[in-house]
Amino acid sequence: MFSDIGALELVTLVVLAVLIFGPEKLPKLIQDASAMIRKIREFSDSAKNDIRSELGPEFKDFDFEDLNPKTFVRKQLMGNDDLGLEEIRSSFDLKGEMAEVADAVHGRDTASSAKTTSGAASPTTASNGSSGTPDLLKKREKLDQGERPPFDADAT
Repeated sequence: MFSDIGALELVTLVVLAVLIFGPEKLPKLIQDASAMIRKIREFSDSAKNDIRSELGPEFKDFDFEDLNPKTFVRKQLMGNDDLGLEEIRSSFDLKGEMAEVADAVHGRDTASSAKTTSGAASPTTASNGSSGTPDLLKKREKLDQGERPPFDADAT
């Protein structure tokens, strides 16, 4: 319940409580607050038991946490793999997709990188004669067979 409260916040709350209620009334206030919390818990437990008894024996193992939409969806989608979600999750490669997008933005072709390792010239060396990045502003008249058009900085 109070897992988000740090030590400094707790000390601040205690000091404020002592200043507001005084050291004489504080013990009585703490007893009243704990009794109220105890009564609320007893009331909620009895309400849960009444609901379970009204639903019948087939809902004996019913968990009220399942009524939370996040918990329900997580339990239905993650618990049983009837939809094949695990196969879809394992086939999706985010790093590979991002590398392909980066290559496309920089004007590199993933197939041409395999050709450069085998000794063929890449489109970057063929376009401007150097091994650096291609000149994005210079237009060529004709593309080679199977070559992708370069990134056009004016078009975006």
